[in-house]
Amino acid sequence: MAISASIQALIAGEQVAGSKLNSKLRDELLAEGMLLVISHGSRKSYRARDTEALKRFLIDKDESFRILEIDASDSRASMAIETGNSKLVMVRSCPGFPVNSYEPIECFLDGEAFIVNPQEGSFLFVAEWEKFIIPEDVVVIGIENMENFRMIRKQRVFFEEYLQVHKLSNRVLFVSRYPQSTDLRRWLCAIPNHYLYFGDFDLAGINIFLFEFQQYLGKERSSYLIPDDVGFRLKSGSKKRYDEQYCRFKDIKSDVCELQQLIDLICHERRAYDQEGYIY
Repeated sequence: MAISASIQALIAGEQVAGSKLNSKLRDELLAEGMLLVISHGSRKSYRARDTEALKRFLIDKDESFRILEIDASDSRASMAIETGNSKLVMVRSCPGFPVNSYEPIECFLDGEAFIVNPQEGSFLFVAEWEKFIIPEDVVVIGIENMENFRMIRKQRVFFEEYLQVHKLSNRVLFVSRYPQSTDLRRWLCAIPNHYLYFGDFDLAGINIFLFEFQQYLGKERSSYLIPDDVGFRLKSGSKKRYDEQYCRFKDIKSDVCELQQLIDLICHERRAYDQEGYIY
């Protein structure tokens, strides 16, 4: 597949006019938080929030995008000489996902003891995720935003209070879906632990949870973190982001009562609230 000039420009960190992007792909990238919107009067252009995250998302979405993983320094000529195929699609160079914790969690990696206890200001990246095993009583908390993921200690009281109220284990391992790939989900499907999703309080975030996680893990093993004060916080949320998401996600529903109540609340307030608001 030939990668469009607009996608190549986004990957290069350039600004791209909205008219140059496929509308369906643009809406999907916006919903996933991949793009920044830049207004020019009535016209809009877009730029990637994180070019590596965008590349990872595209590759995961469609195998044809794996051509993006070929390093620019590897010319087609040199690849043809070495392999006889100038269109060779290379394997992913860095599979896996980041993990974090605010207290030591005794895990195993490839059969060897592996303590997850990163120093404040850092986190770990598990590349060989198929060989990563955690205790069964640990709750896995997936954090969608990297700022929240990096600053878990500033949210510790918030998490501990929530886990206590909802009668979940206070032993927690934090994970991130960055870079966007199916590695995290595949790992979650292979372990018995409960998965608690912590994302933005908007329709796009709920859509990610429903279709990227809950439909694979089931309702018994996955839940959406819904703070008690989210109704109050939504009143000061973003109306613009709600409006941008509404057409795409207006029909979203859940048969989990608490999650449907959150959907109804978001639609009633007609606002979206970012999870960064819970960093104290």
